[in-house]
Amino acid sequence: MSDPVTSLGLHFDEVNKLRIIDPEISKQTVDLKEECNDFLISIDSFKNIADGFIKLIDSLAKDVEREKMKGIGARNLVKSMTKQREAEEQQLQALILEKSTELERLRIQHQSLLKTESEQQEILDRLLLNH
Repeated sequence: MSDPVTSLGLHFDEVNKLRIIDPEISKQTVDLKEECNDFLISIDSFKNIADGFIKLIDSLAKDVEREKMKGIGARNLVKSMTKQREAEEQQLQALILEKSTELERLRIQHQSLLKTESEQQEILDRLLLNH
């Protein structure tokens, strides 16, 4: 009874309904559809996980960039402070040289004044002894 119907491409399913597709092929089609749906759910889940991972990496990249900028700023500040200290050191060296020169000039002037005082004292002593 099933042979003439099957030869026409018609089939009966488990509840004896007439079908165009073989029940086994129909079952495989339904199974494939369910597997495809499961696969789509898995892909969607993977996409969500990947999106979360990308957001995390982006956040970490921003943190790294922020810390990098802080580091560059600190390095520039140290360089600036070093240059400023070098400039201050040069100014102080110039001031030391200036003060040393002034000290030497005053020392020579003091020796000259002591000599002049000594000469004047000798003149006074001679004058006092001659009178």
